[in-house]
Amino acid sequence: MSTPEGPVEEFRRAVAATMRAISSDPEMSLTFTPDRRSLSGHEARIPIPARHLPEEDVRRVRGEADSMALWRANHNEKLHARRMPQGRPAQDIYNQAERARCEAIGANAMAGVATNLAAALTERCAGRGFEAITNAADAPIGDAVALLLREHLTGAPPPENARTMVDACREFIEGRAGPHWETLAATLGNQERFARTIRRLIADLEMGEAEADQEETSEEFMEAEADEGGADPDAEGDAAEARQPDSASSGPADVDDSLDSDVTDADAEADEPMPGEGDEDGRRAGQPRRPDGAGTHGPNSNYRPFTVMYDEVVEADELCEAEELTRLRAQLDRQLASLQGVVSRLANRLQRRLLAKQTRSWEFDLDEGLLDSGRLSRVVTNPVHALSYKVEKETNFRDTVVSLLIDNSGSMRGRPITVAAMSADILARTLERCAVKVEILGFTTRAWKGGQSREKWLVEGKRANPGRLNDLRHIVYKDADRPWRRARKCLGLMLREGLLKENIDGEALLWAHQRLLARREDRRILMVISDGAPVDDSTLSANPSSYLEQHLRAVIDWIEVRSPVELTAIGIGHDVTRYYRRAVTIVDAEQLGGTMLEKLAELFDDDTAVRSATPRRRAAR
Repeated sequence: MSTPEGPVEEFRRAVAATMRAISSDPEMSLTFTPDRRSLSGHEARIPIPARHLPEEDVRRVRGEADSMALWRANHNEKLHARRMPQGRPAQDIYNQAERARCEAIGANAMAGVATNLAAALTERCAGRGFEAITNAADAPIGDAVALLLREHLTGAPPPENARTMVDACREFIEGRAGPHWETLAATLGNQERFARTIRRLIADLEMGEAEADQEETSEEFMEAEADEGGADPDAEGDAAEARQPDSASSGPADVDDSLDSDVTDADAEADEPMPGEGDEDGRRAGQPRRPDGAGTHGPNSNYRPFTVMYDEVVEADELCEAEELTRLRAQLDRQLASLQGVVSRLANRLQRRLLAKQTRSWEFDLDEGLLDSGRLSRVVTNPVHALSYKVEKETNFRDTVVSLLIDNSGSMRGRPITVAAMSADILARTLERCAVKVEILGFTTRAWKGGQSREKWLVEGKRANPGRLNDLRHIVYKDADRPWRRARKCLGLMLREGLLKENIDGEALLWAHQRLLARREDRRILMVISDGAPVDDSTLSANPSSYLEQHLRAVIDWIEVRSPVELTAIGIGHDVTRYYRRAVTIVDAEQLGGTMLEKLAELFDDDTAVRSATPRRRAAR
């Protein structure tokens, strides 16, 4: 005998039917899942709403579903990949503009869809903390461009909780991109021409280069028009082939956490969640650069890179061949054998502490809830006795994500970086068993003593005090949403010869911090592991000797005072307590694993150290 559908299932069926109608895809399905949202082929996944369907959950689900359906109906993946620019900042703007285009088509045609999309966007902006951003230096440029583009395409102003951020960037963006708004509105229904205009807009913002071939041949243009017209019904299924190795994903998979556009790889395993921007990230892997060429310079307006053109944020498996990555992982496993005993004992201790905080408890003898089978005997012995129900109590353990930011500078070569990789590996496994998500990041530069940034500076006449003069390389070893078993090989990359170069800590810290801000977890912890002060010979030779250190201090102070992210640091043979308020210094790298686990245990044990969503200010030092 079939049971009547609950309200959540009935709601899911109604939303799925609406998605099929909007997308014109009769095979499109919707699943409610505890994981982050994703769109893969014909299957859409959206985080499950509460059982009693509160109004905010209903608005969120409808908005996310409409966004996915419009993406499915109006987006051609092959064409999108063909026009993809180089560089993370440019790709971020390009991907977000395409999603804004797809959503604007639906919003302009259907008032109800416009309302749903606006509600979902408001919640997204709230989750990313846009309300607290009041100046252009702190604003993610990709998000600001996307919100202004939406305003010009649909006439809808930015959400109230993002208006201050958008207004702070408006003058910069409008001054350079303003001439393109009319063209973008006129080509809203033509993805090919829209993408070409976006590329010119990105070039005018100095976030990337314009296409060398602005005027296509007739043959190429006809091919693009055929693609856009839907000649290939399986275009979205070919996303894996079309994706660029260094490009951010282009679908709308992570709209909960970021305004970045992400789409899942069609060939990915079904049980692997989509990496987060924010992503850049989230992924995703990179955060968008700021206006005025400021890059990720953060709160110190005196600091800025000479150019961000050659910076990169890469997944670890993109930096070497699969065979070499397997060899490096085997080398790391051999090293783990010597450290496994002591660190594993500490890991088990941390696991016991965390699981104790997540112990479930129940309330019994209630009039509604789950049927309490343990008390059915009372009904058997006395049929007039009422049935008893139970409800699980809420636990005090907050949803948590931990980000490990590891210094990949040349001074970490040898035992320190090996121990850092081993400790990160063990910590990721331990916390994953406790339902705490872990992200592992690394930071270094692409070259010694400058690279292409310095060459550009020399060609342009060696301007005085040019700012940061090296090409950043930020590495994502493990995304927070990627299971450890799928990322374990990537950790071996830390042992690769030639990877470790120079370290620019301030910008790396801001990059990791911005990735955490894009997360939805209640509690976000950032742990920095470093063996020295920031050093980059090229930058320090052309700027004041304390240039990098002053920026690092300003970034740390800004995060500790104004951010909801909890920051802690471990220095290997280097006193980091003079920079960080919550820090410890170890003399021997062998102490790293135990110290990492102990510091995390202290954070989880010390309830007074947990800051609320509104960060408190500490006394000025």
